[in-house]
Formats: sequence, structure tokens, C-alpha cells
Amino acid sequence: MNVNLENQVDTKIIDEIMSKHKGRPGELLTVMEEVQEANDYKYLDEASMGYISSKSKVPLSQIYSVATFYSFFNLKPQGKHTIIVCRGTACHTKGSKILLDDLTTLPGCKDAFDAGETSFTTDDKLITIKTVACFGQCALAPVVAVDGVIYSNVTSEQIKKLLENLQEENKDENIRLS
Repeated sequence: MNVNLENQVDTKIIDEIMSKHKGRPGELLTVMEEVQEANDYKYLDEASMGYISSKSKVPLSQIYSVATFYSFFNLKPQGKHTIIVCRGTACHTKGSKILLDDLTTLPGCKDAFDAGETSFTTDDKLITIKTVACFGQCALAPVVAVDGVIYSNVTSEQIKKLLENLQEENKDENIRLS
């Protein structure tokens, strides 16, 4: 993992986060989550994890273990917008693979997913595409989340329009997928 000083979280911010949660149940998870949110690219950079480790006396290997166990932690920079496609059985049978294929028109995205990656971020850090095993919204399949908002019964036409709108920074149009 390369350390990019532009993307790491200021240690003063990490200190504030850690002192706020000191001694509370779930302290490590909460600290890691808030540090990730404090990062401009919403990921846990190597320097921040190392700093958390040294200040909390939790081995870096354990912090890394937690970060790789929970799917909501990111170890790579994320895009400004995130599109998550459900790949559960119900969504798959209702066409989520087609939706994912529609999104893999982004340069490099298809190669990343073909190589076994479960997420891809555009070079300009505008869009991150991810897959998830199941949203638990099977009756509404296929399901896609865009910037934390879940959409149901998504069609190929809708996902293409959504991608176009995000690329044009036309966020208001994304609210109305139907």
C-alpha cells in the first residue's frame, strides 16, 4: 500500500476521535470508522492505521484484520459517488449481472471485476462501483445503492442514465431513477 501524504488523516483529528471513544464498547471499530470518514477519499490509509495502532497499543495486524473482515472498511481511495450492485440470488435472477455489466463500461472497470476485484474506482475518483452479496431486499430485486440510497427494480436503462448523470455531476437527476 502506498502512503500518500495528501490522503492521510491529520493525527490531531485521529487523537480527537480516539479520546472521544476511549474506554467505550466497540472503541476500535468506532475509531476506525470515524477515521475512514475523516479521510477525503473515505478509506483507511496505511499511515492512519499505523497511528491508531501506536496510540491504542493494538497491534497493526489486528487493526488490519478488522479492516479486512468488515466490508464497510475501505483500504483503497473511494470515489465521490458510490454505486453498489447486489449480487444475491434474487437480484442475479432479476438481472443484476446486466446492471453490473452496464457499469463496467467505465475504463478499467471490467478488467478489475474480471480479475476478481469486488470494487473499482475511476482514476478521477469520481465513481466507485462495488458489489455486495445481498442487501436483504430480495422482493425488490434487482437492488442498487447509490450514495447510500437503495433503489429497487432497477433497469438497465435506469443504471445507464444514473451513470451518465453522475459523470456529469447532475446529482439531482439521480434521485429519480424511475
